[in-house]
Amino acid sequence: MAMIEVSGLTKRYRDRVAVDALDFTVDEGRILGFLGPNGAGKSTTMKILTGFLPPTTGSAKVAGFDVFEQPLEAKRRIGYLPETPPVYPEMSVRGYLKFVGRLKGLGGAKLSSEVERVTQATGLTTEIDRLILNLSKGYRQRVGLAQALLGDPPLLILDEPTEGLDPLQRQEILTFIKGLAGKHTVILSTHILSEVKAICERVLIIHRGKIAAHDTLAAIAQGKEMGLEETFTRVTSAA
Repeated sequence: MAMIEVSGLTKRYRDRVAVDALDFTVDEGRILGFLGPNGAGKSTTMKILTGFLPPTTGSAKVAGFDVFEQPLEAKRRIGYLPETPPVYPEMSVRGYLKFVGRLKGLGGAKLSSEVERVTQATGLTTEIDRLILNLSKGYRQRVGLAQALLGDPPLLILDEPTEGLDPLQRQEILTFIKGLAGKHTVILSTHILSEVKAICERVLIIHRGKIAAHDTLAAIAQGKEMGLEETFTRVTSAA
């Protein structure tokens, strides 16, 4: 079953087309690597999928629910980490996660257990009572990932989740995301090709708002006469 179904998705800003007639699906339990240079349309696509931006034309469904005709049902099934983590610096990690959990409808013992689960999963246990403003950029990124995981949503949309992390932290987060496959569907937006090769099963490359490549990593590596790096370079350097 498809967790995400995108059909004819287009976003225009006056005479500029940011996203141009995208068509793709993502099956349940899969990790999709979402690649593209700056300005390619990745963040716009993710904002549409999460209901943050309306499309100009086309449709997007999450778990069978139209993102704009049934927005609450769709959003209940999404955990989202935008490029800039949506944190409140003046709050503690614990206070912030409880706040987000309540927004997601969690409460009581369930809220407390969820906060404990996501802080352990993202390596924030020792930082849980610190103010977010006193955390490093890498730890703020972890707080952003933790809030996306609250409530155990079936779909996670992660925009540059390893941004600001040192190599060890980056590997820990990638290993954790890889372990989500099967139980969660994940869209991983990144500009680091090695991250996609390490944990993703399929890759979608977007360039100038259009899909330039969409296939399994195995097909790109073996059946297309060039690897991921060569494919990415070719499609993103095309006129």
